[in-house]
Amino acid sequence: MHPSIARRSLLKRTLAGLGCAAAILLTPLSLQMARAAEPEKDELKLGFIKLTDMAPLAIAYEKGYFEDEGLYVTLEAQANWKVLLDRVITGELDGAHMLAGQPLGATIGFGTKAEVVTAFSMDLNGNGITVSNSVWEEMKKHVPMENGKPVHPIKADALKPVIEQYKAQGKPFNLGMVFPVSTHNYELRYWLAAGGINPGYYAPAKGDITGTLNADALLSVTPPPQMPSTMEAGTIDGYCVGEPWNQQAVIKGIGVPVITDYEIWKNNPEKVFGVSKTWADANPETHKRLVKALIRAAMWLDENGNANRQEAVQILARPEYVGADAKVIANSMTGTFEYEKGDTREVPDFNVFFRYHATYPFYSDAIWYLTQMRRWGQIGEAKPDSWYLDVAKQVYLPDIYRNAAAELVADGLAKSTDFPAASEEGFRAPSNEFIDGLTYDGRQPNAYINQFSIGLKADSAL
Repeated sequence: MHPSIARRSLLKRTLAGLGCAAAILLTPLSLQMARAAEPEKDELKLGFIKLTDMAPLAIAYEKGYFEDEGLYVTLEAQANWKVLLDRVITGELDGAHMLAGQPLGATIGFGTKAEVVTAFSMDLNGNGITVSNSVWEEMKKHVPMENGKPVHPIKADALKPVIEQYKAQGKPFNLGMVFPVSTHNYELRYWLAAGGINPGYYAPAKGDITGTLNADALLSVTPPPQMPSTMEAGTIDGYCVGEPWNQQAVIKGIGVPVITDYEIWKNNPEKVFGVSKTWADANPETHKRLVKALIRAAMWLDENGNANRQEAVQILARPEYVGADAKVIANSMTGTFEYEKGDTREVPDFNVFFRYHATYPFYSDAIWYLTQMRRWGQIGEAKPDSWYLDVAKQVYLPDIYRNAAAELVADGLAKSTDFPAASEEGFRAPSNEFIDGLTYDGRQPNAYINQFSIGLKADSAL
C-alpha cells in the first residue's frame, strides 16, 4: 500500500476511536461544520488512466480535499479504458476518471450497455495529434511557412496528399486513438474530415464496428502510454492522445505533434468523473462530497494564472500517477506546447481545469459527443433533437454539481461567481471556434450534423 494511503486509513480509525470531542480537535475545519447527512460510504477506490488530465484526482488526494469531506480514497491506475469502465460498472471501482463519451456510449448501448452518469467534468482541451517523422517530412511540403516555421493551426489539408501517396503505393495509412467513444477519436475524425479525408464509418446494424467503412485513413485503438512505441515500431503513422504522450514523441525524437485539440475546437470538453447510476442512487451524499473535493482540486490547479502547475507537475510525475519525466509533463501542463523539437509555443489553455466553467456538466457538451456518434454511424438511426437532450439529461447531473458548489460557497471555499448563473439551462453559447468554422448549437443537433460535407446526414443510414 502507498504510505499516504496507509496513513490516511490510520487517521480515520484513530478519529473513530477517540470519540466526538477529540475528533473535533483533530479534523479539518470543513469537517467540523454541520452536515445534513453523513456519507453513505467513506472508503472509496477510484480509477484513472496515466494521463495528466487525471490531475484533479491526484490533487484532491494530495491536498487532503477528500479527507476534508470525510472520504478516505485509494487511487488506482487502470490498464486501459475498457477495463476502467467495466470495473466501474461491476462496482470494483466506486468511480473513475473517464472519457466523456464513455457514460454516453454505455447509456445508449454502443459497446458495453450500462447506466453510467457524471456530475463533474474534469477538464477542457489537453490532447494533440502527432505524426511520425517521415509523415511530417511529407506533410511539411504542403504547410504554409513564416520565418522558417510552420503557420499554425496546421490543417489536415496538408496530410491529404500524403495519404494519397500511400494509396498509390497500395499501403494503408494507420492512425491510433484511445477508444471508439473517446474525445480523441472524434477530434481526430473532425480534423481529418475538415481536410477532406474520410476517417470511415461504423455500421453496427451490419455487424461492422471497426469504424473503417469507406475510410481514407484507418483509425484503431492503442492505449495512451503505448502510442509512442507503437508509432516508433511503424504499426501506426500517427495518433491522437492526451499528454504527456505527444510530448514524449518530441523528447524521443520519433514524431511531431502537428495540432492541439484547442486548435480543433477551442475549449472543448475532455474527461469526466463517472460513476454507475446504481452507485449514484445509493450514495448521494458521498457523490456530492466527491464533487466538492474535485471542484476544490480544479480550482487549485488553475488559480493565480496556473501558479500551482509546477507543483502539480512534480506530483503527477510520481510513478503512482502518470509516471513520466517531469520535464515531459511540464512541456504542456505549464502553458506551453512543443511541436517540432525546439518549436515551443505559448498555449496557456492547453490544460484547463476550472476556468470557463470547465467542471460544470453542461448538457450541450454531452450533445456534441452524441452528434459525433451519429455523424460516424455509432448511432445508426435518425433521432429527433429531443432525443439528444433526453440522453444528456440521463447522463449529466448538474443538480449534484450545483449542490456541491453551494456548500463550497457556504463554507467560504468558493464564490458564487465561480460557477454558472442559477438561470443557466445547461447549454453553452453557440460557438464557431472550430477548425472548419462551423457553428455548434447544442439546442439544434440535427441542424449541426447536416452542416458537414463528410459524415452521415441526420436522417441517413448505412
